[in-house]
Amino acid sequence: MSLKCGIVGLPNVGKSTLFNCVSSGKAQSANFPFCTIEPNLGSTNVPDRRLEVLTEICHPQRTIPATVDIVDIAGLVKGASRGEGLGNQFLANIRECDAILHVLRCFDDGNVVHVDGSVDPVRDKEVVDTELQIKDLETVQARLGKCIKAAQAGDKESRKLADLLTRYKEALEQGKSCRSVKLLNEEEEHLAHDLFLLTNKPVLYVCNVDDASAAAGNAYVDAVKEAVKDEDAGILIISARTESEIAEMEEYEDRKMFLEEMGLEESGVVRLVQGAYKLLGLRTFFTAGADECRAWTIHAGDKAPKAAGVIHTDFEKGFIRAEVIKYDDFVAYRTEAAVRAAGKMGVEGKDYVVQDGDIMHFLFNV
Repeated sequence: MSLKCGIVGLPNVGKSTLFNCVSSGKAQSANFPFCTIEPNLGSTNVPDRRLEVLTEICHPQRTIPATVDIVDIAGLVKGASRGEGLGNQFLANIRECDAILHVLRCFDDGNVVHVDGSVDPVRDKEVVDTELQIKDLETVQARLGKCIKAAQAGDKESRKLADLLTRYKEALEQGKSCRSVKLLNEEEEHLAHDLFLLTNKPVLYVCNVDDASAAAGNAYVDAVKEAVKDEDAGILIISARTESEIAEMEEYEDRKMFLEEMGLEESGVVRLVQGAYKLLGLRTFFTAGADECRAWTIHAGDKAPKAAGVIHTDFEKGFIRAEVIKYDDFVAYRTEAAVRAAGKMGVEGKDYVVQDGDIMHFLFNV
């Protein structure tokens, strides 16, 4: 399952530094605007303590974690919707992503230039939001005119789409993002998805702070929280500079000690990757045995045959049933045989909605 989170923001807010920390790719990072021109793509493992525990129990020949793709996109500037800076390319790269990690500079440092001359994360957020909203408004208006004509000619589907586009247009004209528009039913959700609007993508605001603010945040972070309180969005506090130092440490104990000194339980990179995974609406189920322990990625709400198809398309086509063990039960009983003997193994059919953390075995016939 190839899904991408795009790291976006103004130039010089720490996007490429964060990308280098979370990704197997290595983006250039430097103290000048548009250091990143072509988008950098990297794939990173999703940290999951449950997979580590399953590995400790099963002692498999190999362990394969879930992954998520991260894209480092060139910095945006005011006027991007009109092609300023790398605007057109920037907007096209965002459109190809499934979710947005919006990095905001929340630290003072006279040695790191800001394109607008001062630090104001709320203003920076609004610059990016405005450019995306302008571009979406152009898209919506172009589609709306065609839909209205088709609806007047009696096309029922065009009438439904025109209604949704009208609500999007009203929101955008008020300076709101499309994600603020409440969708009425599953049909509208499909219509919205097919429009590929920039401001309809789920977003996680990443507040890049100084080392001293990594644990509790600062006044800049408080301002961001107030600004996004009415949005359906998450906020993550992280120090890119701290994370780059952690990334250079080879020994686990050194990293652990460093985090404790900073007052942190886990690194910001771990929280960022896990946040990106959830932002994409993804969940994990496992297969566990002597050969392999593996985390498999599905969408929240996927049913058992769909999950089987992630492993192999034949599993979905010939799905018969799924044997399901809850993670806590497997940890408690330690083996599949013991779980079965205790009556803790569930046998589920085609309508079973896979739960995050399920350990599954599929029976199929092709």
